[in-house]
Amino acid sequence: MALSPQWLDELRARVTLSSVIMRTTKLQKAGHEWKACCPFHDEKSPSFTVSDQKGFYHCFGCGAHGDVIRWMTDQRGLGFMDAVKELAAEAGMEVPAPDPVAAQRAEQRAGLNDVMEAAQVWFMENLRSADGADALAYLKNRGFKPEVMREFGFGFAPDDRNALKRALSNFEDAMLVESGMRISVDDGAQYDRFRARLMLPIQDARGRVIAFGGRILDKDAKAAKYLNSPDTPLFDKGRNLYNLHRASPASRQTNRVVVVEGYMDVIALANAGIEDAVAPMGTALTETQIELLWRMVDTPVLCFDGDAAGQRAAMRAISRALPMLRPAHSLRIVRLPTGLDPDDLLKQKGRGAMDALLDDAPSLLETLWAFERDAQPLKSPEDKAGLKARLNAHIDTIEDQDIKALYRRELLEKFSAFAFPPREKKPWVKRDWKAGNFKAANPTLSPDAAKRLKHMNSGGNRDRLGTAVVAGLAKWPAAILSNVDTLERLARTDAKLGPIIDSLIDTAETLDPGDMSPILMPEGFSQAPDETRFSFLREGIDPQAALSDLAEAVSLLVERPALESALAAATERFETDPEGAFAEQQRLLKRKLEFEQQLRQMGSERAARAAPSDSHDDSNRSAATADQSEIETD
Repeated sequence: MALSPQWLDELRARVTLSSVIMRTTKLQKAGHEWKACCPFHDEKSPSFTVSDQKGFYHCFGCGAHGDVIRWMTDQRGLGFMDAVKELAAEAGMEVPAPDPVAAQRAEQRAGLNDVMEAAQVWFMENLRSADGADALAYLKNRGFKPEVMREFGFGFAPDDRNALKRALSNFEDAMLVESGMRISVDDGAQYDRFRARLMLPIQDARGRVIAFGGRILDKDAKAAKYLNSPDTPLFDKGRNLYNLHRASPASRQTNRVVVVEGYMDVIALANAGIEDAVAPMGTALTETQIELLWRMVDTPVLCFDGDAAGQRAAMRAISRALPMLRPAHSLRIVRLPTGLDPDDLLKQKGRGAMDALLDDAPSLLETLWAFERDAQPLKSPEDKAGLKARLNAHIDTIEDQDIKALYRRELLEKFSAFAFPPREKKPWVKRDWKAGNFKAANPTLSPDAAKRLKHMNSGGNRDRLGTAVVAGLAKWPAAILSNVDTLERLARTDAKLGPIIDSLIDTAETLDPGDMSPILMPEGFSQAPDETRFSFLREGIDPQAALSDLAEAVSLLVERPALESALAAATERFETDPEGAFAEQQRLLKRKLEFEQQLRQMGSERAARAAPSDSHDDSNRSAATADQSEIETD
């Protein structure tokens, strides 16, 4: 009976590992995992951990390790198929019927494994022979330790088109071709794929040889520097990672996995004592490889060369990862100094320099921002708009809605701070009006800002909340400088109010400290609008209360467009995610009701603090509770 890897993965995903282990072993919750005294050996303190998220158990004392199927066979003593059948019944899955074709394929793969193991033994023997002298010298010149060379299984393929065929004569020609070790051309002729190359075995997660990589030694040769096996029934370069079987147990000790560009980089790191490194094989990271990494750790570290090719490789990995991001799962990216690969850095600056880079690896978001910011000069508004468009294009590929919203907020905040840096503070010059025996003139809103304010307050453009906040800031200039950061953020994001806010800030910076002189508004605004609806515009209100209420109104004004935008986005999601969109819409509608309630309080209860308790006050209080829709933009 042949079970596909996909079917077994589905079985593992449907069964909660901890619930199975709990039947015979007492587990205690430890963060996101479980811990216990190991059931495979006697111990007094718990070193046995179970991770439902990663799908495996591991004992740091005796090294016992496996998934839910392995638990059933090793701890319960069941045969493999008996364990599978019991778990499948629990998961509600039907065990596939016997498949003669699949069984034949499994037998075929077993035969190809034998070919690869035999080839590996032969390559290693060649390295120790006279033919492999140059290859061995190359490894020694690279500074690789003998134990590292043995561990990684270096070998040598002689410069002979049929040497491997003679050495593996007990295997049929068809198997040698199917394994990728020989090449068959159209006329039927065959020859060895790897010739005159330093050889490295590529192994699967169980340590079985499934392919080879070869590095040419002749610098003048026109052939490719590195050559990998083609895809075969054993080997799919997009679904495997070099050194995974060694890095996986090492990563459980370090809680880290490092991804480098090539297998020689992996070996250079291992030679320096960094054993939790893997590499793709001649291609950009695939979605499958990213999932393999996330099974080991939540945030793998990608380490790329400091040249342009390394930067492009980092961005390809980021583009693949963005749609896949999910809570707590991301990437960190190290960019090595220009012109250096991991081996160069280790030789020039030592392991400490590499460890420092890996420990301080920037996040995926920081790397994405830095790459797009530096991708091209940003000299004009059009250039800056292009940067914003590129950032939004990346954000739109993220499928998780919460992560997408957070990325949009953080990246656009970075964009705003970069494209619209904080204004340079004007030096304050003390004005001695008494010496001239005359009173200082009230500061005045700039003509351009006044014109925009009139337009905003006319006809269908009327925005009562925005106009009231502007009037309040003019009435209480002290509120401008105490809320300058919030106001500058509002000016960057609101094209209509931006110039008016900028003018108010510029004007407030000319006032003497403690000067409460109001800023003169354009004709028609000498009397503040909506006095009954906004407490900070009422005559006689306590100044501190006015400043407090005005600060809250500014915050509401900043929040309003974000709230409206989020509601629109939730509505657009109904077709693709009705359940999630409905929940998000309800949350936002609740916040909108709270928003409107704050406005009502500002126009009624708080306004009442500034007015005397008489019949005239009652009429004002009644007006303050009128339909609040007039307060918002018509």
